[in-house]
Amino acid sequence: MADLFSPVRLGALDLANRVVMAPMTRDRAGPDDEPTELMVEYYRQRASAGLIVTEGTQPSPHGKGYWRTPGIHSPAQVEGWRKVADAVHNAGGRIVVQLMHVGRAAVRANKAADAQTVAPSAIGCPDPIAGPDGVPVPTEMPRALAAHEIPGVIAEYVAAARNARVAGIDGVELHCASGYLPMQFLSSNSNQRTDAYGGAAENRVRFVVETLAALGAAIGPDRVGFRICPGVTFNGMADADPAETYATLLRAVDGMGLAYCHLIHVPNPGFDALDLVRANWSGPVIENCGLTAESAAKVIAEGRADAVSFGYAFIGNPDLVDRLRAGAPLAKADRATFYTGQGDDARGYTDYPTVSG
Repeated sequence: MADLFSPVRLGALDLANRVVMAPMTRDRAGPDDEPTELMVEYYRQRASAGLIVTEGTQPSPHGKGYWRTPGIHSPAQVEGWRKVADAVHNAGGRIVVQLMHVGRAAVRANKAADAQTVAPSAIGCPDPIAGPDGVPVPTEMPRALAAHEIPGVIAEYVAAARNARVAGIDGVELHCASGYLPMQFLSSNSNQRTDAYGGAAENRVRFVVETLAALGAAIGPDRVGFRICPGVTFNGMADADPAETYATLLRAVDGMGLAYCHLIHVPNPGFDALDLVRANWSGPVIENCGLTAESAAKVIAEGRADAVSFGYAFIGNPDLVDRLRAGAPLAKADRATFYTGQGDDARGYTDYPTVSG
């Protein structure tokens, strides 16, 4: 019977254990959105995870919405990610970059002057987002993408995935949750298009399906994962029928040979998201959201997921896998230092001790 510490293969990714580090924005990138030496150390410290999924990383300047988040579209950024990949691999780990285009969830002051804010429809994100000084401000009203522009956005994702492989990163994860661009296409309230990318669920999933297909064609589908969260309301999401939307999406991508589906499992009236995934997707599943050592072990033992991911627990416990294996207590992460916006600020980032000191 599988347990948390048994190896598993997700597509082309051979994991030493089933404990995955979930993607978490930390706002420590350099002034040109490049990974810093501090970020190299942060990921190196956590390389005992079976797989690290990096913080959300913009595939292009247009995809940025938050302060000090990294990109993977310039030579300096690619070189920074190369150092991260080398450090993780030298420590025996595996790492994929989460590609995150925020779409309408963007603050103008956080973006380059010539970067645009685009979305499936010209509908603003109702949730404020922190600007460069950390104070939440209203988001910028997006411009609706014309149909002929959509292949260009997908091409930005593809270029980013190729850059990740050039940097030595093991694969990519398409961020289709948290109210960012792919989810804006998926959700009926943020997608009011009347063309082939809007309306019925079969059309609203088209952008994600085409992007995953293009990523797979570029770097191999078995090095491409995707993250979803059916029913989440973050950043103004309010899909009329998330069960229908995500069942349609999962069935559409099930035959692509993708590496995994990474599920943020939140409660929904009328359906269980993990049951929905298992009923419509035959590939590997990473389960996430509020797991404890006990509940994570249970979901693996029962075969309901192939791996489990932890977020906050990995912030305060760089040696989380060792602590879980030993049954050692977990340190508490300091929320006040989650998002400092300072590329050289190690507080609450790389200064957490291991259980052995």
